[in-house]
Amino acid sequence: MVAFGEKSRVCCVVGTRPEAIKMAPVVMALRQRPWADVRVLATGQHRSLLDQAMRSFGIEIDDDLDVMEPDQSLASLTARLLLRADGYLAREKPDFVLAQGDTTTVLATAVACFYRNVPFGHIEAGLRTFDTGNPFPEEFNRVVTSLATRLHFAPTESARKNLLNEGVSDPVIAVTGNTVIDALLWMRDRRPEPPFQFAPGAQVVLLTTHRRENLGDPMRGMFAAVRSLLERFPRLEFVYPVHPNPNVRKLAYATLSAEERVHLCEPLSYEDLVATLTRADLVLTDSGGLQEEAPALGKPVLVLRTETERPEAVDQGVVKLVGTDANAIVREVARLLTDPRHYRSMAKHVSPYGDGQAARRICDVLEAHFTQADQASSKQPSARHFGSARVA
Repeated sequence: MVAFGEKSRVCCVVGTRPEAIKMAPVVMALRQRPWADVRVLATGQHRSLLDQAMRSFGIEIDDDLDVMEPDQSLASLTARLLLRADGYLAREKPDFVLAQGDTTTVLATAVACFYRNVPFGHIEAGLRTFDTGNPFPEEFNRVVTSLATRLHFAPTESARKNLLNEGVSDPVIAVTGNTVIDALLWMRDRRPEPPFQFAPGAQVVLLTTHRRENLGDPMRGMFAAVRSLLERFPRLEFVYPVHPNPNVRKLAYATLSAEERVHLCEPLSYEDLVATLTRADLVLTDSGGLQEEAPALGKPVLVLRTETERPEAVDQGVVKLVGTDANAIVREVARLLTDPRHYRSMAKHVSPYGDGQAARRICDVLEAHFTQADQASSKQPSARHFGSARVA
C-alpha cells in the first residue's frame, strides 16, 4: 500500500455506485488543489458497480476493504465495515475523511472516524424524511452519521435547516449544492450516445427500483403498472437497468422479460445512464439520485415512494410522489403522456440541487480547515463544534 505524501491527507470513501458518481467530482477537484494528497478508498459494498462508475470519470481506486459477501445481513455488513475501516484509519492516518450519502458504508466510516478522532466530512448532509423506517436503513444511517460528523456539506438550504433543528452548530454547516449535478453536467457536456435503439416516435420511460422497503408486493405493483401501461400506450418503451440484488432481479425478469418494449439490462455506466436520461420522456424511480438529476435535464419524475428526503423538487412541481400502487402509477404516467400542459408543468429544466460548483465549494471549505483552523481544536471529538469554515 502506497503511503500518503507530505500534503494534507484526504481520504474519499465510496461503497456504492451512487456514492462513486457523487464523489467523483470531489476527487477530481481535490486533485487540482496543490495542498491535497487524495486517496480513494472503496469498501466493496457494491464492487462491480463501483468500479464501473469510477471508470466513467477516469478515477482509479487506491485501496479496497473488500467487505462484500453473498446474502449478507445489515448487521454483518456493518460489523465488517466498521472493523476494516478502523484498521485502515489506524494504518494510513488520514488528516480528513470524506464520505457521501446515507449507505452503510457512510455510517460505518463516520463511526470509525469518531472512534479514532479523525475529522469526518459528510457530503449530502441533512437530508431527512423524519421516519427512521423509510427509507430503510438510510434515514437511520444519515441521522447517526450527523452525530459523528465534523463538517456537514448540505446540498440545500432545507438540508441546512434540518441540521440546525437537530442542534448542529451553524459554523460547521456549508451549503454547497449537490455534487451529482457537477457529475451530471460534466458527463452531459461529453454528449454520450444512448446504448439502446428505440422505435421512431417512441415514448421512453427510464425505470429504476431497488429500495429494500419496496421488495415483494410493492415491487409487484410497480411491474403490474408497467405491463398495464404497455397495453395502453403502443409507442411506450421502458429502459430498466436491473439492480444486482437477487430479490429484485428474480422478480423483474420473471415479470417483465417477455415484454418486447421493456429493455431489461445490467446497471448502466454513468455515461449510458446520462445518455438514456437525456433521451427519456419521463422517469419512474425509487432512488434518490434521479430525483436530483432528472429535473436538471427537464425530465418529469414520478417517485415510487410515499416519502422523500428531497422535498425541493416536489415543491417546485417537477417531482411527484406516487407510491407503489399500480393504479396510481398508471394514472400519473398516463396523465403525463396525454396532457401536454401537465407535462410542460413538470418539464421545467430546474435544478434545485445545485449549479455544478458543489465540489469546488467543498474543496474551499476543506482548504479553510487546513489553513485557518487551529489544529488542536479541530481534533476535538465533538461533532458540534469545529472551527468557523463557511462557504463564501
